[in-house]
Amino acid sequence: MATCEVCGNDYDKAFTVTAEGKAHTFDSFECAIHALAPECAHCGCKVVGHGVEQGGTIYCCAHCATHAGAIGLKDRA
Repeated sequence: MATCEVCGNDYDKAFTVTAEGKAHTFDSFECAIHALAPECAHCGCKVVGHGVEQGGTIYCCAHCATHAGAIGLKDRA
């Protein structure tokens, strides 16, 4: 069994995600999201979908980007 790097659970169905050349082991997508998903610069939620980005800053949606002062961003369709 492998051990989840977030919660420490030993699980026979753990999986590995390689991100930026480093392997990470998780027991659930929830733990993978907690560890790897970026956070919205405005509201702090984890960006699990496409999100939007301007100047290297990531937002969960155009609404948050606008509130943070970003100009001209639209949600992806």
